[in-house]
Amino acid sequence: MTSLTRTGLVSSPRFSTGKLVVTHRIDELVRQGQLNPIPYLCRHLQGDWGDVSDADRRSNDLALQSGEDRLFSSYRVRDDLTLWIITEWDRSVTTVLLPSDY
Repeated sequence: MTSLTRTGLVSSPRFSTGKLVVTHRIDELVRQGQLNPIPYLCRHLQGDWGDVSDADRRSNDLALQSGEDRLFSSYRVRDDLTLWIITEWDRSVTTVLLPSDY
C-alpha cells in the first residue's frame, strides 16, 4: 500500500481519515493517468457514500455518529472501474482500493 498526502483534500471533512493509503493496483492506475481518486476521497470525507445499498448508507450514517464501525463507500468511476474507500472503525486508516483488492 502507498500513502497519500492529506493536504487540501476537503475543507471540512466529517470525520478523521487517519493514515491514507492506496493499494498497489490503485497506485498503478494513478501513475498511468487512468484514475484520480481525490474527488472520490473528498466525497467519502463529506459523507457521500456513493453507490452503496440503503443498508450500507444507514450503517455508515450510524457509524459516523457513534464512531464504532467502519465507513464504506463505493464509486463507479466508469463502466469497467469501481473504486472502494474504507475508513477503519477507529479512524486510524482510510484505504482506497479496487473490489478485487479486498
